[in-house]
Amino acid sequence: MASYRISFKKSVAKDLRDIPNKDVKRIIERIDCLSKNPRAEGCIRLSGQERYRVRQGVYRIVYEIQDEELVVLVVKVAHRAQVYKSS
Repeated sequence: MASYRISFKKSVAKDLRDIPNKDVKRIIERIDCLSKNPRAEGCIRLSGQERYRVRQGVYRIVYEIQDEELVVLVVKVAHRAQVYKSS
């Protein structure tokens, strides 16, 4: 299986600033795993959208998979209570 390239929406940098550093490290590791298999176990497709989400502790990583270009676009990273509001 080919490796996917990870890309971030500009707003993700702002999302990560509000999260403690120890959690950011785990989130980045989880995002790196998406390059190997973006539809791994624990990945759930969001209803009504072409987006997926994966859990990392109390945080959620919302992303899109662009199979034609082999790109995983990380759209939002936030606490589980806030992630689906205005995404």
